[in-house]
Amino acid sequence: MMNQQINHLLRQFESGLISNNPDDVIDSIVKMMVLEEDSLVSASSVNSKWDKMIAEIVTVDRVPVRKVRVFSKLKWVAAAAVVLMVSVASIFYFHKKEQSAYSSDVQPGGNKAILTLADGRKIALNDIKNGDLIKEGGISISKTAKGQLVYKIEETNETSDNSKMNTITTPNGGEWEIRLPDGSAVWLNSASTLKYPLNISKLKQRLVELTGEAYFEVKQDKEHPFIVKTNKQKLEVLGTHFNINSYADESVTKTTLFEGSVRVSELNDPASFGLLKPGEQSVLSASGFQVNAVNVDEAIAWKNGYFMFNNERQESILKKIARWYNVQIEYVNPEAKDVMYYGTVSRFEKISKVLRKFEQTGEVRYDIKNNKVLVYKD
Repeated sequence: MMNQQINHLLRQFESGLISNNPDDVIDSIVKMMVLEEDSLVSASSVNSKWDKMIAEIVTVDRVPVRKVRVFSKLKWVAAAAVVLMVSVASIFYFHKKEQSAYSSDVQPGGNKAILTLADGRKIALNDIKNGDLIKEGGISISKTAKGQLVYKIEETNETSDNSKMNTITTPNGGEWEIRLPDGSAVWLNSASTLKYPLNISKLKQRLVELTGEAYFEVKQDKEHPFIVKTNKQKLEVLGTHFNINSYADESVTKTTLFEGSVRVSELNDPASFGLLKPGEQSVLSASGFQVNAVNVDEAIAWKNGYFMFNNERQESILKKIARWYNVQIEYVNPEAKDVMYYGTVSRFEKISKVLRKFEQTGEVRYDIKNNKVLVYKD
């Protein structure tokens, strides 16, 4: 399947239907490889090999005979792609040497969350049986067999107090899915908190508060806009699908749109805002908003059971791993933070299997001691 995709890419390159920059072609091929193989490659290993190949292409491209130049350029790009594929594959082969066992191991995260009711009571959702949990303010709250928390409005004369709030919190190593009283669905990632009014479906504005990361599928209601507030921004929608990443220990807040449209504004400066279209991501930092076209699959890889990296620093990657496996990270060699990776890895493997994939690039090595990951630069 991957070979067919690469052949198609090269034919498009030859016909001029895609960028005539070989760097763009090889970038696409690398992404195909790492996504297909559920594995990782370090950016430095790919870039060094590609730099040598591209130098050959440029040399051939300077031949002063047009017919030879066009043929040779395609030939060399195709050859470079094949050599790169073999080279990247060799990264995994030659580094799959005998490695000493880690001192300990850690299981992946799973369905874990705490529900805090309006009266302050706390319910550990992963410790209770499926079925109805409680009825509060004319709303029943239940847990499904799939681990979803579902709110349902009951036929009752009881009125709900506008001040009644529920809060769901996932610890490190936890995630949960919630179906709000208005029918909107929310998937909450590790180390995250969602706070929402019990009678959200009856309010003029459906306002929820988020810390951490969540994916939203908002039920459309033109008369009642849905608003997500974080510690740095406010997002307003009518009905759409989007992901927000807003952890307290991250310097930026990322909002990625899948369907519909959203308006994102700075919490302390409403005049500073961005309008997103599907396939776009806003990045809010200390310097303001930036909007980019992105691969939306990367934003919700966590929801679909994967870690996905596109030329990402190891420091950023290990933050995600630390939240999901509930471990601490210690850099024995701080320069290891700057190693860059492409790839995709399952979130449902033991941490040892995930870390081995990084080690196979030959750039880093690890040990695990008492829920702490020690990071070394090779």
